[in-house]
Amino acid sequence: MLLSRKHQSPPPRGRLLKWVVLLLWIVITILAVPAASHLPDVVEGRSSAELPRGAQSTKVDELTSRFPGGELAPGIIAYVRPSGITAADRAKAEADRAALAPIAAGRVAPPQSSADGKALMLNVPLTDDDTLGDKAEKLRDQSEKNAPDGLEIRLTGPAGSALDVGDAFEKVDKPLLIITILIVTAVLLLTYRSPVLWLLPIVNAAIAVQVANAVVYLLGKHADLYVADGMSAILNALVFGISTDYALLLLARYREELRHHPDRHHAMAIALRRAAAPVIASAATVSLGLLCLLAADMGFNYALGPVAAIGVLAGLVVVMTLLPALLLIAGRWIFWPRVPRPGDAAPARGAWDRVGHRVAAHPRPVWIGGLAVLGALASATLGITTGLDRAHFLTTTPSSTIGENLLAKHYPSGQGRPLQVVTETRDTPQVTAALKDAPGVARVDDPKPSEDGRLTKLAVVLDDPPDSSAAEQTVRDLRRTIPDATIGASTASEIDKADAQAHDRRVVIPLVLSVVFVVLIALLRALVAPLLVIGTVVASYFAALGGAWLLFRYAFDFPALDTQVALMGFLFMVALGVDYNLFLVSRVREEAGRSDHRTGVLRGLGVTGGVISSAGLVLAATFGVLGVMPVTMMVQIGVLVSLGVLLDTFFVRSVIVPALALDAGPRFWWPGRVTAPHHQRPTPIKAEISK
Repeated sequence: MLLSRKHQSPPPRGRLLKWVVLLLWIVITILAVPAASHLPDVVEGRSSAELPRGAQSTKVDELTSRFPGGELAPGIIAYVRPSGITAADRAKAEADRAALAPIAAGRVAPPQSSADGKALMLNVPLTDDDTLGDKAEKLRDQSEKNAPDGLEIRLTGPAGSALDVGDAFEKVDKPLLIITILIVTAVLLLTYRSPVLWLLPIVNAAIAVQVANAVVYLLGKHADLYVADGMSAILNALVFGISTDYALLLLARYREELRHHPDRHHAMAIALRRAAAPVIASAATVSLGLLCLLAADMGFNYALGPVAAIGVLAGLVVVMTLLPALLLIAGRWIFWPRVPRPGDAAPARGAWDRVGHRVAAHPRPVWIGGLAVLGALASATLGITTGLDRAHFLTTTPSSTIGENLLAKHYPSGQGRPLQVVTETRDTPQVTAALKDAPGVARVDDPKPSEDGRLTKLAVVLDDPPDSSAAEQTVRDLRRTIPDATIGASTASEIDKADAQAHDRRVVIPLVLSVVFVVLIALLRALVAPLLVIGTVVASYFAALGGAWLLFRYAFDFPALDTQVALMGFLFMVALGVDYNLFLVSRVREEAGRSDHRTGVLRGLGVTGGVISSAGLVLAATFGVLGVMPVTMMVQIGVLVSLGVLLDTFFVRSVIVPALALDAGPRFWWPGRVTAPHHQRPTPIKAEISK
């Protein structure tokens, strides 16, 4: 009687619920897809949008609206002929000047000749807004039209750089998602060897991506949420990877329960209950870690936090509601050809069981040797050079950089990107004089008064290239010796971004570690286990950073690490890397509660090894796809996170963490204790002998 009640069919309401959930998600998806398609409409197109909060360059950017013409991003067209500019070349530049006047944000001055007579420079002022890329494209198209033979023409300046970046992201956004789907599909097919099952995680991930993009679009349109160029690529990779991970974990628990329960609804209820704690803890860890970016100064970092957290929550909600409904509707046959049936024997001892027993033979030498390997890789971080110049922002040399180099041969090196200096009108004479007398300053243009007459803006051209260390030192000296001036744009902006990134690393990294530690304590009800887990994840991060740097330097030939990569890599690796350790250790705790600590560690590793390995491959693949992007920062983030996830999945989580847990013994759970129920405790050895 009791047995029949245990396995009786759920009430009709339970059987109807899955259809209600499916119908609800059909409606949500129909509403989300059109909104998601408009996400590019709210991407912030202003070139200065990601400037750090409170920096001098940001203040200059904020003050530009008080000057005639507002915020400007000049498009500078370089006309170069090595044998000398001809009359036809001058006529071409004048024709472009006349044709581009209607889209300019002010008067277009006549082309300026170089001292050597081999170049012309046309400066077209453009408004720095969401239409900057479109206007820059018109400049490029017009300048290339009907060009005299032998005349090299390049668009450079802030508008040219914005166009290069916009083109780079536009060309890869859709192909990137398609490549991601294909790679994840291949991994799922290899994992499940089922012609049908792989579809469900893909469908769930695709819907989660659409929902996340739709929510971000609505918040961007109606709540002024800042969405930067390239953010959608990171969002899609994160959502696709993490929702597939959660789906794999739930699928594994559901398949396991189907072997014990004849009713699939009952099996799903148990699977959801047992998977909920680690999955929700994982989502909390990642989303709260991402929200720590709200403490950042850098505009891109600050904005990425809420955008990415929205993606994680979208993946969580879809997997914990839609996926169970789809699995229940499909029935057991979805696992064909390996359909789990009640009473089926547990899977034969697999590779991870064998790994666990080998680790258990000598746990201490294993974790010491493992940490030594991580330390060797991490030592490569000592040689890291940080800070990419504009020439290496894209993986191929940008057209605007070629144009800037052309101008540098015939004009002062800072001509293409002058500093913008703002001062109060009463201080203008002394500030102007100080700038003209300062070492490293090639030219100070005539002052431009604000519309209210209280401020003055000056364009300052430096002797040295804007990305050079000499130009950086000049700007720092100017800021120190001319306190009445607020200096922004060009080299000043790059200095402020680098300083903001340094601040963000100092502030955000400790916050992320604190959040992860608190979540682990809450889930595991222990102190030792969370400390050891976090320690291994941090060690794997530095090992991955060192390994990635070796690849960047000697395989990719990148001269430096982008200033954003270290923080972004840490954030994704620690938050996501803790996930797999969290899945493992929570299962170890569950299994240890049924037997003893050693058995729990080995059983937990054996049961979770396959699903976590698959999840790691999926996540590494989704971030690895960023490596095909033409933006160096994205390539570096993708390679670093992929390498880190693989290292954590197949070495740290599978070898070092079990070795530490085995060596620590029951103290792993201190100050708590994990004990098996009395009827499940192993029989003491003495009792066995007496029998």
